[in-house]
Amino acid sequence: MSLIAALRASGVALLLTMAACAQPNAPASQDTAGHLGPLPMEDLSVETQSGVQRFHVEIADNDAEREQGLMYRRSMAADHGMLFIFDPPSPQSFWMHNTFLPLDLIFIGADGRIVNIAANATPFSDDNIPSAGPVSGVLELNAGRAAALGILPGDRVRHRIFSAN
Repeated sequence: MSLIAALRASGVALLLTMAACAQPNAPASQDTAGHLGPLPMEDLSVETQSGVQRFHVEIADNDAEREQGLMYRRSMAADHGMLFIFDPPSPQSFWMHNTFLPLDLIFIGADGRIVNIAANATPFSDDNIPSAGPVSGVLELNAGRAAALGILPGDRVRHRIFSAN
């Protein structure tokens, strides 16, 4: 069971004590309700049968950032997303609690290959959305982007965290 799933099951909430702004090493950013602001951005690409798809992704690589994710966001640019990083690789389960945006969740193995895709996740749903095995990353994009761009399981994601990069 992932940390997020375990916390959800036990009803324990993470204390949001740390966040990063849109620039690396910038001070933490929270709004008055304690929501995290934009996180550091990095480039990521997905190699598909129809060509390379490029994105600018926020990096969620600590417990507070992963717990918050894209909650409370009202919009996201078409070429943006969020990459959740897990080290070591492990099975993961997500939910859409307090998430306004419908999303595609792309589960990525340690080698950068897409393990599975959960398309069009329903906003505000508390249903578990599981990976089909251990993953090192989960990429969240606007709903429908994966299908529109021809992103499929087995495609390779290029980013510094994946071993085959």
